[in-house]
Amino acid sequence: MHPLMNRFHADEQRRLMELLGVKESLAPLVSRRVFLQSAGATGLAIGFGWLTPTSADAALPGVEGAAAGPLAPNAFIRVGTDNLVTVICKHHEMGQGNTTGLASLVADELDADWSRVRTEYAPSDPKLYNNLAFGTLQGTGGSSAIANSFLQYRSAGATARAMLVAAAAEAWHVPAGEIRTSKSTLTHASGRRASYGEMAVAASRQTPPDNPPLKTTARFTFIGKDRSTPRVDSPSKCNGTAMYTADVKLPGLRTAVIAWPPAFGAKLVSFDAIEAKKVKGVTDVVEVPEGVAVVATGMWAALQGRRALEVQWDESASKDLDSEALLARYRAQAAQPGTPFTKPTAVSAAPVPVKTIEAVYEFPFLAHATMEPMNCVAWLHDGTLETWSGHQFPTFDHMLAAKAAGLPMDKVKLHTLVSGGSFGRRANVWSDFTVAAVNVAKAIDGRAPVRLQFSREDDTSAGLYRPMYVHAVKAGLDAQGRVASWQHTIVGQSILAGGPMAEMMIKDGIDPTSVEGVDKTVYDLPMLTGTLHSTTLPVRPLWWRSVGNTHTAYVMETMIDELAAAAGRDPLAFRLSLLGKSPRAAAVLKLAADKAGWGKPRRAGVALGIAVHESFATFVAQVAEVSMRNGKVKVERVVCAVDCGVPVNPDVIRAQMEGCIGFALGALYYGEIELKAGRAVQRNFDTYRSLRIHEMPRVEVHIVPSTEKPSGVGEPGVPPLAPAVANAVAKLGGPRVRRLPFTRAGLVET
Repeated sequence: MHPLMNRFHADEQRRLMELLGVKESLAPLVSRRVFLQSAGATGLAIGFGWLTPTSADAALPGVEGAAAGPLAPNAFIRVGTDNLVTVICKHHEMGQGNTTGLASLVADELDADWSRVRTEYAPSDPKLYNNLAFGTLQGTGGSSAIANSFLQYRSAGATARAMLVAAAAEAWHVPAGEIRTSKSTLTHASGRRASYGEMAVAASRQTPPDNPPLKTTARFTFIGKDRSTPRVDSPSKCNGTAMYTADVKLPGLRTAVIAWPPAFGAKLVSFDAIEAKKVKGVTDVVEVPEGVAVVATGMWAALQGRRALEVQWDESASKDLDSEALLARYRAQAAQPGTPFTKPTAVSAAPVPVKTIEAVYEFPFLAHATMEPMNCVAWLHDGTLETWSGHQFPTFDHMLAAKAAGLPMDKVKLHTLVSGGSFGRRANVWSDFTVAAVNVAKAIDGRAPVRLQFSREDDTSAGLYRPMYVHAVKAGLDAQGRVASWQHTIVGQSILAGGPMAEMMIKDGIDPTSVEGVDKTVYDLPMLTGTLHSTTLPVRPLWWRSVGNTHTAYVMETMIDELAAAAGRDPLAFRLSLLGKSPRAAAVLKLAADKAGWGKPRRAGVALGIAVHESFATFVAQVAEVSMRNGKVKVERVVCAVDCGVPVNPDVIRAQMEGCIGFALGALYYGEIELKAGRAVQRNFDTYRSLRIHEMPRVEVHIVPSTEKPSGVGEPGVPPLAPAVANAVAKLGGPRVRRLPFTRAGLVET
């Protein structure tokens, strides 16, 4: 998802519900003020009056609603008589560590014993659990989980602590100011002592305070402290107790697979289920809007039934859909100006360029390739619908599941489970795999609960890709070696067009996800002119980890490097000369360069490349140490500096930067979905390669200490990696790579 969704508020959600034909909301939409009051969030204004307190064995999130405890002062925390503290997590865990972060925020203000902290997923209820960055919608994405929850969850913890202290003061007949809290224990100088669990019932009778004081940074016990809060999701993933969609067990549960259209835009003509129904275990073969579903007692029987199924498709609409032809068309469009998205802001006349560089960059479709392919369990029973899945965006999943089932929203219940990655795939506004599961359950008349399971091939060839893009750039230097001109045209599909958020987010014909990273670059480029051509294809596009920054950062950072070389300037110094208006970008750039040993001699055949980028309000600079042997590239080491505001969980931040670097490097080396005659050529990991463990470079992550508001870390580590590596390759005498992936240029082993 994308942070620009903060434009999506109550009126837009009502219009969306009308558009989707949803019968009724699960709960009435409420204002932010009412939300804070009803959730017991102490009336604290979530406007980030920044850091002004006056204005090792926690569990993976459990089943929603399971937490018990007499002290429940708001929507986010429960304290039980067993001394367990349960944090209700409104954000979905996909491996990015936000459940650990949310629990840390509550536990710090509560002065909880971390070993007694548990987490639980919130139910689908946007009036209580909306993402404050997304207006009235409940969902996880845009690297917003900790950023939007920072004060909200801290306030929730502070509220519970204040009520516990007040209860102890009343019971012990002492002033509240004399009571101390630490590790889920209340103490007084008189020797009185009680655990939170022992005081929970009495505390529940206290009135929640309007504005409990929050800690200053100097008093944090977990926030910003390295390895103080072990990951809540690690133990259950290691011991096998984590509950994924594939682990759901229900009475009479069936497994379904779908014979999907083999080409984009293909239409079902007919099917013959006779042979499929002969397969042992196959119970149903039914037509659904997505294709033909084979339902069976298990996955193997479902797959065998699908193989035996005879299906005829009309692929005439997509027979000419070909990646090479698309790129040729895009290149032709890029040679012409499109719809303006940024115009020169310089007051005085721009200097005349004396040296000009022109380049065309080509980026392929990319699949998300999550470790866990898409899946969902749907159960229609007793006039209700229940679903189990990695519901990353419950608001859309809830609305669209209700519509597919023909039920009002209050008859639909979502169970959110941990998921094996997303990278944007699960956060789609069509809720494709959720809706498909409901369609199958409905097609068999609700006789049994159904688990719809995508195979790897289903998932990889299903579309919802990072779109293909072409950039054309013409940039010039003046006589002093300064940037004098920059003309930039982008061609590619709009991710938002045709979806429910298009009207709210596309302005003046510009999809912000297509141009981010160019329209608001960290560099001082007042002469920059940018235009956009938004194309339309039968391949449905989707955001991919760091969205538009996946291609814009590569273009900006490799062109800046090329301009520096043309000016005879050091790439680091050249960048710093353009970062006068972005001190945080300059700071991470200098930190990464210093830690990498920029400017120091290196052994023959090794070079450093550098890049810096801002995405999701986080600044990341990376220096790639690259070697080449026999024309093949090896990334030996990556030094990363990150400024994400207050670093809530340093170990999680490091892990996310490391993961982003591996993810980005795999895409740089191998990532490409090719289309031929409307079909995806790459369908599994044998052809859609990911990074292998021996290809992972050494990574150093340096976190900038900060008191700025927290920002995201799940995505911003991706954009700088590819241009940093490409810049090092050019320094080694390799080509300026302008078509990705590197396999196209023969730079990596295949």
